[in-house]
Amino acid sequence: MRLAASGFSERELAVNSIAEGALYFENLSRQKATMEKNINQRKLRVCVATCNRADYSKLAPIMFGIKAEPDHFELSVVVIGSHLIDDYGNTYRMIEQDDFDIQARLHTIVRGEDEASMVESVGLALVKLPDVLNRLNPDIIVVHGDRFDALALATSAALMNIRILHIEGGEVSGTIDDSIRHSITKLAHYHVCCTRSAEQHLIAMCEDHDRILLAGCPSYDKLLSVKNKDYMSVLKMWLGDDVKSREYIVALQHPVTTDIKHSIKMFEFTLDALLSFNKRTLILFPNIDAGSKEMVRVMRKKGVEHHPNFRAVKHVPFEQFTQLVAHAGCMIGNSSCGVREAGAFGTPVINLGTRQTGRETGENVLHVRDADTQNKIIHALQLQFGKRYPCSKIYGDGNAVPRIVKFLKSVSLDEPLQKKFCFPPVKESISQDIDHILETLSALAVDLGGTNLRIGIVSMKGEIIKKYVQPNPKTYEDRIELILKMCIDAAAEAVNLNCRILGVGISTGGRVNPQEGIVLHSTKLIQEWSSVDLRTPISDTLHLPVWVDNDGNCAALAERKFGQGKGIEDFVTVITGTGIGGGVVHNHELVHGSSFCAGELGHIMVSFDGPECMCGSSGCVEAYASGIALQREAKKLHDDDLLLVEGMTVKNDESVSAIHLIQAAKFGNTKAANILKTAGTALGIGIINILHTINPSLVILSGVLANQYVNVVKDVIRQRGLASIQDVNVVVSNLSDPALLGAASMVLDYTTRRTY
Repeated sequence: MRLAASGFSERELAVNSIAEGALYFENLSRQKATMEKNINQRKLRVCVATCNRADYSKLAPIMFGIKAEPDHFELSVVVIGSHLIDDYGNTYRMIEQDDFDIQARLHTIVRGEDEASMVESVGLALVKLPDVLNRLNPDIIVVHGDRFDALALATSAALMNIRILHIEGGEVSGTIDDSIRHSITKLAHYHVCCTRSAEQHLIAMCEDHDRILLAGCPSYDKLLSVKNKDYMSVLKMWLGDDVKSREYIVALQHPVTTDIKHSIKMFEFTLDALLSFNKRTLILFPNIDAGSKEMVRVMRKKGVEHHPNFRAVKHVPFEQFTQLVAHAGCMIGNSSCGVREAGAFGTPVINLGTRQTGRETGENVLHVRDADTQNKIIHALQLQFGKRYPCSKIYGDGNAVPRIVKFLKSVSLDEPLQKKFCFPPVKESISQDIDHILETLSALAVDLGGTNLRIGIVSMKGEIIKKYVQPNPKTYEDRIELILKMCIDAAAEAVNLNCRILGVGISTGGRVNPQEGIVLHSTKLIQEWSSVDLRTPISDTLHLPVWVDNDGNCAALAERKFGQGKGIEDFVTVITGTGIGGGVVHNHELVHGSSFCAGELGHIMVSFDGPECMCGSSGCVEAYASGIALQREAKKLHDDDLLLVEGMTVKNDESVSAIHLIQAAKFGNTKAANILKTAGTALGIGIINILHTINPSLVILSGVLANQYVNVVKDVIRQRGLASIQDVNVVVSNLSDPALLGAASMVLDYTTRRTY
């Protein structure tokens, strides 16, 4: 009734209703698209927070880069920490002089310069920062380095769901700075690192590789061009009119918060050495860490501020400071500037103590880890002052800021704040030390073979400096006595060879528990050698750490450190000698197995009814391809007058060996050649089993028979292996003495902080 009264049919009203609904949803979609477009085109609100003069030198180039892109970014600046303290130069004025607007100044430092005041300063910053961050409402905050102030910034931002870009994460230095830096890394969403090693450390710390940018250090963008500018006016301003390039020292030393007492004592030694060295010196006051007040007292006690050769200052503008470092005869102290920025100029640097332990350095840096005497520091000054080194670009190539700005442009606010994680490996780092500059860091390597006992002094580079060989005694007592005597004699001679022995590594046949240093079961070649504790008597006698492992594992360790396995993630080493053995490296680490039986490659069975093996079984690879197996077959041929061919002789007092079998094959003896082919085939089948089980990318054949077998093994793999392993790389070891080198590597890897 009502439908008819309105003048429209039911059908017409339904059509109109559908049309109106479609129009409504179309308008809604347009509004949503417009909103999304506006959001996507909105400038990224970037807050840069700076705490002190040092981090501003790294952040300022980034701030200039952001400011130069007003269409993409909206920059706000927050200043906290020692920037606002008169005793440290009121360095916030640098920021104003650079024409940056400071949106917030927060006094966050609780004076006292001790451990408690550092904690209180972090707490004060945590109380004050939320109001500022709420007011500025940034999309992302840029935080630098490893200072306690920066930890407060990162903590506040993370808890307020603000994205964090961390500059210079992944680096390794020393003291509490490492813990703070890595804590900020775990809070940060994006990472800008300076070196390849830092990038690898971040990856190993489970950070998402897609959110890591290897850009280099932002300060290098200025450093690499600063040296060509007029510098004499800067030198004269800070050091006097009579100053000359390369004839002065820049000193900058900070307290080590984990050992304040020692760092103050070390600072006293530094000042005494500088006073004694008697060169013009620009010395900067230390930072605000716990212990800095005591260090300033030491400066005043020594009269440094009034000494004619010294200029003591609280702050030098960064560009002027870099000129001073660039043209210095030497820089001394424990500032990161010495191990980082100074390398860009090739300036000689003396790094004191442990504050920068683990930092990557150029050859211009000489470390004095234990700066416990004035004379040691004077010696370092004599070695370094006035030298010139090649310029280093470890920390940057001058193009960091464009990369960082581009990285910021790629930040998507649609991405979730929740971080992703992954678990890749870590690479090692090695550096020099003054304590060792006149010595060769070395290991005492012991190879306990079935015939001979060999000991070598092996350097960090894998050079066997001296070797000692004695016949291996038959009884346990005589053997231990001879090992101890030879080790004592070698350690004594190492002193005359300027070698510093870091420890003892022992390679022996049989099954070994490397964790306890005990030989569990030996081979038949070494009698009375089961359940033997090798570590305790040698360590007690020499007062050195001792490592013990199976000879096959040692061969793999030698390849990992010195040979063709260096840098390879997964590989297998197979020893072809008197017996057959080997070692397995997976994810850069040696595999021992649950009962220390991994790597017994010689006892892989390749036949049910093959020849008897020395292990008591039959058909093992070792029963076919070992030197003992080839000697057995050579004697059989010789007894049947089938071994010797024209051009060959065996003396009456000479034992038939595998060498005669190989020689006979070369002279055309087909039976000898067939035996060698069978042996090589058995070895190849054994290796195929390894490839099918753990799928390494490389097989290294080591030992005296390696060259004899390598081609046969390759052919067997191509003929009998699965398609995915047929092209695996099979090579012959190029190491002259893998047993000694592997034993040494256990020691040397430990001293360079590699896990073993």
